[in-house]
Amino acid sequence: MAIARGYAATDATQPLTPFTFERREPNADDVVIDIKFAGICHSDIHTVRNEWKNAVYPIVPGHEIAGIVSAVGSAVTKFKVGDRVGVGCFVDSCVGCAARDLDNEHYMPGLVQTYNGVEADGRTATQGGYSDHIVVKEGYVLRIPDNLPLDASAPLLCAGITLYSPLRHWNAGPGKKVAIVGMGGLGHMGVKLGAAMGADITVLSQTLSKKEDGLKLGARQYYATSDASTFEKLAGTFDLIICTVSAEIDWNAYLNLLKVNGAMVVVGAPEHAIPVHAFSLIPGRKSLSGSMIGSIKETQEMLDFCGQHNIVSEIEKINIQEVNEAYERVLKSDVRYRFVIDIASLAA
Repeated sequence: MAIARGYAATDATQPLTPFTFERREPNADDVVIDIKFAGICHSDIHTVRNEWKNAVYPIVPGHEIAGIVSAVGSAVTKFKVGDRVGVGCFVDSCVGCAARDLDNEHYMPGLVQTYNGVEADGRTATQGGYSDHIVVKEGYVLRIPDNLPLDASAPLLCAGITLYSPLRHWNAGPGKKVAIVGMGGLGHMGVKLGAAMGADITVLSQTLSKKEDGLKLGARQYYATSDASTFEKLAGTFDLIICTVSAEIDWNAYLNLLKVNGAMVVVGAPEHAIPVHAFSLIPGRKSLSGSMIGSIKETQEMLDFCGQHNIVSEIEKINIQEVNEAYERVLKSDVRYRFVIDIASLAA
């Protein structure tokens, strides 16, 4: 076992603190990664504060990981020492069923989360990217294009794929009107990716405070949802709406903005159930759907797409000692648009 250093949550009410733990010994098919940067996802906060009621402490969060390969097992063929790589939200999955062939392994039983999970041995807890290194099976390591900076690429491993997957699945592109609800860590990636795909992107945000950013990043329109007239003006406008917010908003009002056969896709996870009326869906044959990250194959496709279009996250880089303050700022939407931890600061 190799000793790793990081920051961990020890219960739902305490701040993250320095933590030393053991990483498993690498197997023949494993890649050892020196972590350089780790993004802060809102899911990290939900998990460490046990808001989803599934926390197993201690937890080292972090599933937006970018780093450099420091060692490879004898059976590894895709990576070598020195490669620029990333790790996303899961580090193992079902490989013995047809689901993997259909690129849906992230929806199947057997998924092993990057943190707050259990390794395939059934005993060892998985710990995430707020740490100095990680050991991952080759099949779950992603290659980061050489032209993309590592720090701003880290959020692509969750925020990027979380938006890329529904945009691709629902065929965002030329001639499609797409609304992104929320202009935060997820939403700003939806704007960048959707615009690069050729879709007509509109941001629906509570206020117009980030309008200049939204238009600069690729949106053609930007509306405040706090203005009731927005919902009158835009009724029946969109082919696709992607809702990135975790706030408990009225989904019925947003469903009214869809065209016939339009779809609203939820990627943000409110804490409580939100009521949906049947007649928000029946007239217009509208769909309300969900989407969760993406397969390994799709995540690599996303990274390659970002490399081709020079797309990365807009970030604020912090030292790991600032992580608890950063959590509070995320909750206040006081970041444009993703915090990324410089893991070198662990040595400070």
